[in-house]
Amino acid sequence: MKMAQAVMAPADLTAARIGEIAAGGAQPGSAAPGPGVRLGPELLAGVQRQCERARAALRRGHPVYGVNTGMGALSGVRLTEAEQLVHQRQLMLARATGGPPWLDAADVRAIFAVRLRTFLAGDAGVSGPLCQRLADFLAEGIIPAVPRTGVGSAGEIMPLAHAFGPLAGLGQVLGPGGLRPAGQALRAHGLAEFALGPKEGIALLAGVPGATALSVRRVAAARDLAGLMEAAAGLSIAAAGAPRDPYAAACARGDDILAGVLGRLRAAAGPHPEPAMLQAPVSFRVAGPVLTQVLRAADALAAGIERALTGVTDSPAFLGGRFVGTAGFHGIDLAAHCDQLTAALAHAAEVSAARVHRLLDPHVTGLPAQLARTPGPDAGLVAVHKRAAGEVHAMRRLAVATPVGLIETSGGQEDVQSFGWEAAEVLRAALHHARIVTACELLTAGQAIALADRTPPPGCRGVLGWLAGLTEPILADRPFGQDIERIAAAPWPAGVAREN
Repeated sequence: MKMAQAVMAPADLTAARIGEIAAGGAQPGSAAPGPGVRLGPELLAGVQRQCERARAALRRGHPVYGVNTGMGALSGVRLTEAEQLVHQRQLMLARATGGPPWLDAADVRAIFAVRLRTFLAGDAGVSGPLCQRLADFLAEGIIPAVPRTGVGSAGEIMPLAHAFGPLAGLGQVLGPGGLRPAGQALRAHGLAEFALGPKEGIALLAGVPGATALSVRRVAAARDLAGLMEAAAGLSIAAAGAPRDPYAAACARGDDILAGVLGRLRAAAGPHPEPAMLQAPVSFRVAGPVLTQVLRAADALAAGIERALTGVTDSPAFLGGRFVGTAGFHGIDLAAHCDQLTAALAHAAEVSAARVHRLLDPHVTGLPAQLARTPGPDAGLVAVHKRAAGEVHAMRRLAVATPVGLIETSGGQEDVQSFGWEAAEVLRAALHHARIVTACELLTAGQAIALADRTPPPGCRGVLGWLAGLTEPILADRPFGQDIERIAAAPWPAGVAREN
């Protein structure tokens, strides 16, 4: 196991740190599950003091939703003391209604890290030992089986019941051999079933730790993809011999993000060539603003993540010495910004696919038709564009507003949803499709550069070298799907497009 990192305050679990904890995890059940966290004793003591204050407030007997009452439409039912003793554990049972496909290990680890961050703030009124048990799951690499989709509740109670039921020995976990009972996994790691105290069951089901965690993972993937997209656009600009005017620094006046994108496109595409055309097709000219919007949308989602990590998302939350019902479970902030990023990626993929089509056209590039070495006997890369078209079509079905379309549940008590968890899942799919389209553009632009009777610009050499390590030169037709998949799956080294 990798060395655990010390957490001395809730703010130590930043979005970046959560991403590291998540991505560092190996396959479930591995002997080296990735970096965990070591909770400082003073931090745990502070959490425990807040827990004791919250439990003292509970003993006053006032109704507290989900603690001494039922939930949803049953919130008017008061629970006896005997019922309260088992209620927090019972909350995890009937709400675990999901099924496969399951989240991958890194996504689940991110959810645990976010849940830990929100608990350490004290709003949930949970105990220090419960926080430690969340850290234990990270350290031991125990990965509960959490449904990827099918979340129809007002908050995230359904998938969170799957995520955190295993703390108490309920549900299933993932392992090298498939699913196994949570209790069996606990025993294998020397852990007992955790006895949930007052308020701890509903606290585990509250808030938006899932949408937050999944957004942390997706925004990191989006920023990586944005670099790949910039490299592809720069390569296409160079391959087409497109005029460089749209990428001039003067075009970014007052816009620092656009200035950065245009600067990187200029560096990749190289100096202005002898104009082959007065104006390139629009898909080339708008590369800068389109890619800038992807970065803006990623930044907006990152800001929403910060609000979710620092704000009040528990409900009921223990604030100012009393329990307060909140709307922190709604997650509209994250849902809206996931959708915005999905739409930005969909548009960028459409523009990328349009450039692929133009690169196949001899009237645009002056190169052999369909970039075939011997047009006619060989089809060239025409079907590569068709693959991109199919991926773009799939993305169009994703670019709709996830929160629009309310469905009443729980006898009308839950009459709206934000579908934030689903918005993050839609974004995951959009990232996959957009990466395939980008791989199609890289393969096509690389072939155009290879067929052109000119030395590639120095700014393209880095990405061309990277491509050469993944694909063989295209001398005749072959199953190009294998090339596309290798390019899409390969890690993208930051800054490679600017290497000489």
